[in-house]
Amino acid sequence: MHVSIVGSGYVGTTVAACLADLGHDVTNVDVDEDIVAAINDGESPIHEPGLADLVAEHAGQNLRATTDYDAVRETDVTFLALPTPSEADGAIDLAYMEAGAASLGEALAEKDGDHLVVVKSTVVPGSTEEVVTPAIEETSGQTAGEGFHVAMNPEFLRMGTAVADFLDPQKIVFGARESAAYDTLGEVFAPLVEESDAAVVETGIREAEMIKYANNGFLAAKVSLINDIGNVCKEFDVDAYEVADAIALDDRIGGKFLRSGLGWGGSCFPKDTNAIIAAAREAGYEPPVLEAAVEVNDLQPERLLGLLDERADVAGERVAVLGLSFKPGTDDVRKTRAVPVIEGLQERGADVVAYDPVAAESFDEHYPDVEIEYADSAAEALQGAHAAVAVTDWDEFAALDSEFDAMATPLVVDGRHIVERRDGIDYVGLTW
Repeated sequence: MHVSIVGSGYVGTTVAACLADLGHDVTNVDVDEDIVAAINDGESPIHEPGLADLVAEHAGQNLRATTDYDAVRETDVTFLALPTPSEADGAIDLAYMEAGAASLGEALAEKDGDHLVVVKSTVVPGSTEEVVTPAIEETSGQTAGEGFHVAMNPEFLRMGTAVADFLDPQKIVFGARESAAYDTLGEVFAPLVEESDAAVVETGIREAEMIKYANNGFLAAKVSLINDIGNVCKEFDVDAYEVADAIALDDRIGGKFLRSGLGWGGSCFPKDTNAIIAAAREAGYEPPVLEAAVEVNDLQPERLLGLLDERADVAGERVAVLGLSFKPGTDDVRKTRAVPVIEGLQERGADVVAYDPVAAESFDEHYPDVEIEYADSAAEALQGAHAAVAVTDWDEFAALDSEFDAMATPLVVDGRHIVERRDGIDYVGLTW
């Protein structure tokens, strides 16, 4: 099929490259000329394992990019994968979605025949029907269900494993009102369904929108619950990871997302939990479990700093921060736990030196007011440090050993259960 995707961020680029890999003819539409040029040159505009290879393989063949919305007229279906940033109260800002939908409508005004518009971005229930659809109708002069159809297809992509998540999904959700929309989505994803064991869920548009929030809300609450349990374990000198290993054997609980530590960050969990809380409040309901999940998550960095305070005064001392990305495998630093940790260290008067395998440049770009020293290796960061805090669980931190011997004081506060305990290190785990 001929598929167009509006937006070339993490979701848009990943979906475009993966759909091209499934054999579709794909056109990315983006207003950023540099991103468009990169894709057409076979270069991925984002760091995501496996994505660069797919872009390089398909660019110039069945994957291309353009700034011209008119290109969508040559396609059968358009996915909207645009940003939905958070406002001050946690609600999502749909300005990019509305503007993109309006530009899409202008292009579709000149198209003959039906076209399917699929919302891929995470939006609160009602957004597709109440914001996106009217914007397309106004500029296209057409009516939804006649000149074009609308559907919702939420993504379940994790940073660091997005390509694998797309190509080997557990579920694919189609939200629509008309059989024509279900049929077209089924045709788009047919190669993926044939190659995987994914369950296909056909539901309504609002239900599809809510499934994404329910998915992330449930996982965020699970992480916060195991962190809360881990905090209790710490008070009783109990190994939280041994406890987690045991409860994971209960198939009602399962072992995923049971690694207690600094908590969740990134572009999904914080934004999505805050957005659905804000939407629920506007509807007249206070969701206490989701609110508690956010509260526990926000407390974890201060608990880590409190453990450091019990063992050292870092005023005027060098402190190494290991990891800046919100999780390993990505350079994404949005809502990373490194920010509150670094700010807390600087409030204590510490001289912070940080190292991350891929995210240092991204961190400096996103947080220019956070003035720290960047090291080129973990060994360099640890050299002469009076303390070290592990923020991201990169595999290379698990392999560190003699590097700790170069510290002035070998105090390690581990927020991710990644550093190996050994003699000669004053090791403190956040929840174990």
